[in-house]
Formats: sequence, structure tokens, C-alpha cells
Amino acid sequence: MNVPPAQPPVNPLPPVVLLLFAAIALPEVVFLLGTQGVVGGPDAVGWRLTAIETYGFSGDLFDWMRANGRWIPEHLMRFVTYAFVHGTFTSTIFAAVLMLALGKLVGEAMGQVAVLVLFLGGSVFGAFVYALLLDDPTWLVGGFPAVYGLIGGYSFLMWQRLAETGEQQLKAFSLIAVLLGIQLIFGVFFGPSTLWVADLAGFAFGFVASVLLVPGGLARVLHHMRRD
Repeated sequence: MNVPPAQPPVNPLPPVVLLLFAAIALPEVVFLLGTQGVVGGPDAVGWRLTAIETYGFSGDLFDWMRANGRWIPEHLMRFVTYAFVHGTFTSTIFAAVLMLALGKLVGEAMGQVAVLVLFLGGSVFGAFVYALLLDDPTWLVGGFPAVYGLIGGYSFLMWQRLAETGEQQLKAFSLIAVLLGIQLIFGVFFGPSTLWVADLAGFAFGFVASVLLVPGGLARVLHHMRRD
């Protein structure tokens, strides 16, 4: 008698999601080991700040490059690298957990290439809009604009599904509404921040890009527009 292979209790994560998770988590592990004195010696206490200055995104640097017409590779890479350096352990946990959950959902529905495009595209576009619209010297760090790119992809999938079932399509934006609401509450208690601009830009990129990434997505959007 043939015995069917045992099925895992949960579907395995797409490899690209695991790769992105490792890229987010490993720097934080190094920072923690450094602050505990396990590695690096006394200088390790400042590793996080050094990483932010080396890999974080600066609107001032972007303005300088644009004004002088000099697009320096080591500064251009910050459009991506800032997503893997976080200011606190807590923000790393939140970004990693959201990335795992949304990366799994998007990866299973749209494929691994889409996960990479939405994550990195959200990071780049989020930083670009942040620098273009604001004159804020605050360093942009953390994976939230990139994760919001995945949220944009997830919201498009939900929007599409709700349209097919005839339900209210605004429900597709409930997740982004909740997250932005949480950011507003944090702003009330801990002071206002302009970083939400990058997050919202990452979401917009993810939603629009998904129109092209989902097979037949553009055709469905045009169909719904004509019907409305």
C-alpha cells in the first residue's frame, strides 16, 4: 500500500521571502551581539549608528546629487540598503513579521519575482518620493516602505477578488488604513513623523505595479473601469 507523503502543517515560505527575512534579521542579530559585548569589543556599541550613516537613505544627499548632477553609486545604493537597517530592535521585529506574512501571501498568489519587485520597488519609490516631496534631514531607515509595497500587492489582490464577488472594494484597503491609523496614534504620543510619506509611496507603488505583475490584472482593471 502506497503511503502519501506527510504534508507540512503550514505551507513552506517561498525562498525569496526567507532570503529577505535573513537580510532584515541578520544585521539586527549583529547589532544585538555587539551591544551585549559578544562580538566587536567596545566599538560594537556604535555599529547601528554607523550602519545607518553608511546604508541609510538621506534626503539631503539626494538633493545634493540632484543639484550637482552627480549620481554616486555608493549613495544610490541607499535607495535599497536602508530597508535592511533599522533604528530599533522593535521596528526590526515588526518589519520582519509583516514581510514574512505578506511575502508568503503575495508569493503564493503572484510568484517570487513579484515579491522581489514589490519589496525593492517599494523601497526605491518610497525613498524617492520622501526625498522629492520633503525637506527633512531625518534619516530614512527600515523596511516599512518596502513592506508597504507588499501591502500594495496584497491590497490589489483583495481589490480584484472583491470586484469578482461583487463586494465593496474599499474593504481591500482596510489593512493600509489600520496601519496608517496606528502610525497616527504613535505620532500623537511620540511626536509627529514624516516617514509615513515613504510608507504610503511604497504602498502606491505596490498597488500600481501589481496591475502589471498579476496575469490579466490590467485587463481586469480596464474592464471594471468601463463597467463603472
